[in-house]
Amino acid sequence: MSERKVRVRFAPSPTGALHIGGVRTALYNYLFARQHGGDLIFRIEDTDSNRFVPGAEEYIIESFKWLGINFDEGVSFGGNYGPYRQSERRDIYKKYVQVLLDSGKAYIAFDTPAELEAKRQAVANFQYDASTRLSMRNSLTLPKEEVDALIAEGKQYVVRFKIEPDEDVYVHDIIRGEVVINSSILDDKVLYKSADELPTYHLANIVDDHLMEVSHVIRGEEWLPSAPLHVLLYRAFGWADTMPEFAHLPLLLKPDGNGKLSKRDGDRLGFPVFPLEWHDPKTGEVSSGYRESGYLPEAVINFLALLGWNPGNDQELMSLDELVKLFDLRRCSKAGAKFDFEKGKWFNHEYILHKSNEEVAGLFMPILKEHGIEAPMDKVVIVVGLMKDRVSFIKDLWETCKFFFVAPVEYDEKTRKKRWKEDSPERMLELADVLEALDDFSLEHQEAVVMKWIEDKGYHLGNIMNAFRLTLVGEGKGPHMFDISAVLGKEETLQRIRRAVEVLK
Repeated sequence: MSERKVRVRFAPSPTGALHIGGVRTALYNYLFARQHGGDLIFRIEDTDSNRFVPGAEEYIIESFKWLGINFDEGVSFGGNYGPYRQSERRDIYKKYVQVLLDSGKAYIAFDTPAELEAKRQAVANFQYDASTRLSMRNSLTLPKEEVDALIAEGKQYVVRFKIEPDEDVYVHDIIRGEVVINSSILDDKVLYKSADELPTYHLANIVDDHLMEVSHVIRGEEWLPSAPLHVLLYRAFGWADTMPEFAHLPLLLKPDGNGKLSKRDGDRLGFPVFPLEWHDPKTGEVSSGYRESGYLPEAVINFLALLGWNPGNDQELMSLDELVKLFDLRRCSKAGAKFDFEKGKWFNHEYILHKSNEEVAGLFMPILKEHGIEAPMDKVVIVVGLMKDRVSFIKDLWETCKFFFVAPVEYDEKTRKKRWKEDSPERMLELADVLEALDDFSLEHQEAVVMKWIEDKGYHLGNIMNAFRLTLVGEGKGPHMFDISAVLGKEETLQRIRRAVEVLK
């Protein structure tokens, strides 16, 4: 690593919900910054005013708050390198556009969209570059007076970067090694549009990264083709010495088949691709989010970290602090990572198991309230301890263990046919009498007394316990029987047994 301070940035566009791939990019930037004692900058790329979506910026900030990814500076966080919203930096960009024009590294082009389209129709694989620019309407082919007159008239124009042909451009990438691209395959990219007085992504990013002293650019693989252009821009400005190091992350791929993970894959296979639920202000469409689907933020972080990176050992469960210690960009894969959403559920299950019963009970309480249940916390803690290993999501606890809070009103037919014998009503009433006689209704005492009663009477253990379960639960599921009766307490247990006998006999 170079001696300069590590400064990285995450720079989303406020064009809608934040894709889970973007979350992973931000996470890797965060881990890298924390590991090297550096800064993480939050910048908003809103130079494409046509694609701006109201509420998107707030949504992105809220997503990172939920995930626990904290920024050091940027939009809504403050800092000494602002403004951090690109639309507020117009005058800065104009200055640097002028630098390129004055040094002959860029030129003004007046070609209209219609003229460009006509060229594309006439010339196969047309590209605006060294071989074609002298046949177009630009400041390289028009006299200076005409250029000045067109600008004075208010004619719309763009500024294009003048790329010299046939030069090998070397991009050093931390993940991919040396990438070499010949400049002849690059077109003279538009850097600035007079129509909205805003730069394009390419110029704005280079200027911002330089002025904000960004040391490393960690971004998605889809930006790799633009890396040579960015290298050439750094050189054109004379900033080659402060050029950041690049790392292009592998793509997130569909869980099945080939290609990049999309929202459609999530809709088709039933998993979210956004961190939070998103309400599209234009279409009114609601897209599911990891938070609302019941995922724990730490499980999402752990799951995402391992999509395209590994710690070099078999460890799978890692807290954010552990990830910071272990993270190494050089251990990122070059190949895309399949988005295994089932593994995401597994992580969520594991994180539920690792939480204390008190913590899980706290998360379960609002769900109980939604179902009209007011239960004492100590009871919920015990129930959660018995049942949390059976669910992947906190919300699933309700279906799994509602019998602890609501007496069955009907009894599963399949279980009844299999488990409720001819002598079950008589045996259950006997069992109720045995339990009623107990002063100590603890799990251990109940079990000892009931087991002795079964043995003394010579009853069939399985038949008694299966019928007992049906009376308390309403079906053949649940933990150890005396765990259930101990939680329900004496009065409720007796009521359920006697009611079941009434209904089932």
